[in-house]
Order: sequence, then C-alpha cells, then structure tokens
Amino acid sequence: MTFQKVTHVIFDMDGLLIESESIYNKILCEIAASYGKTFDLRIKLKILGTPEPDTARIAIEEMNLPLTVEEFLKVYRKRVDEELTNPVLMPGAAKLVEHFHRHKVPIAVATSSAEDSMKIKTQHHKQLFSLFHHVVCGSTDPEVKHGKPAPDIFLICASRFPDKPDPSQCLVFEDAPNGVKGARAAGMQAVLVPANDVEEEFKKPATLVLKSLLDFKPELFALPSFE
Repeated sequence: MTFQKVTHVIFDMDGLLIESESIYNKILCEIAASYGKTFDLRIKLKILGTPEPDTARIAIEEMNLPLTVEEFLKVYRKRVDEELTNPVLMPGAAKLVEHFHRHKVPIAVATSSAEDSMKIKTQHHKQLFSLFHHVVCGSTDPEVKHGKPAPDIFLICASRFPDKPDPSQCLVFEDAPNGVKGARAAGMQAVLVPANDVEEEFKKPATLVLKSLLDFKPELFALPSFE
C-alpha cells in the first residue's frame, strides 16, 4: 500500500493521546442507568469523537432520555470534570509527539472537547501538550461550526499552522471512526488507532489502521524515522 508524503501532523486527544474513553463510557452508562436505559456499542460508535452538544443530542435521542441538551450537559460536564483530572497517556503517545517535535515536524491537536475540559484533562501533562503549535477545541471554538464527522475542525486546525499547509499535506491520528470520516472529508490521510470493540466496517475509511501508536512508522509518510 502506498501513502502520500505529508509535512504536518494533527492529533485527536481523547482515546488517542490520553486514556479517557473508558471514563466517558462509564459516565454515559451511569447517566443511562439512572433513567433505566442502556448505553450500548451502537450508540457509543455514533457518539465517539463528537463534540459535547452532539454527544448530548445523540444520547438523548437514541436512549429517549427525558432531558434537554442543556440538562444533559450540566450532569455530563460535572462528572467529566470530577473523573478526568489525571488520565494516563496512551502507549506511544509521548514518544511520537516528542519525536515529531524534536524533528521540527509541525504538530497540533484537533479535539472535540471544550477548552476548559481540555485544560482539566491535560493539567498533569502540560509539558507534552506544550509541544503542540496549537490546540483546536471543537466544542467551544467559534470557528468550528460542525463537529466531527464534518471536516471543519481539521481544516481550521490546518489553517492555523503559520505556513497554512494544503490539507493533502496533513496526516491525522484518530481513535474514533467519526474523526477519521472528518479527516478524510477534509482531504487528509488518517491513521486510526481504534478501541478493541470497533467493528471492521467502521475502520474502512482509514488510510492506515494500527493497534497502538507504538506501531507507527513515520517513514511510510516521508516523515523522519525513529533513531
């Protein structure tokens, strides 16, 4: 399989750089259970990678919850802020980000998180996140009109690099099929590092599928290889 040369790299955050998806699943399961509903894999895949208002809307619709989006988000955000104060980094995340930074590959983050939530989740990893040129927070950035799987966040993220690379020059790392769809719609190549329960059909849009960031070979995309 041949891949196109890239010059810039964009990372998702939740479930890719930090291990937060298990906490999100736990919170969503608890909210569902409090109304006698079940949060299952089908709903999880619809929600995975979406900005918070979309997460709320999908959860309410799919589980028929007696809540408004605002009511859902009030409970959801409170639980997220309590539970996600110190998530661990995913395997290979620090090694890859530090490698790109050392070799002066421009890197950024495109996360569906809100900015205040992102700051809480990364407060113990400030050193690593300081290596990114910029972070775009989809739930609160006024320029991001449509969340993943729309391409908006990736196009905006690319435009904020000083040299404004063409989307085809950008490589996106994602754990969510919704994110991969957005990256591909933006005209970018996308590496998917999915959770174990993501079915094969949802992996198809990805340029490359890996079990872990530790398995990534930068030279496949003409990026500096590991020493």
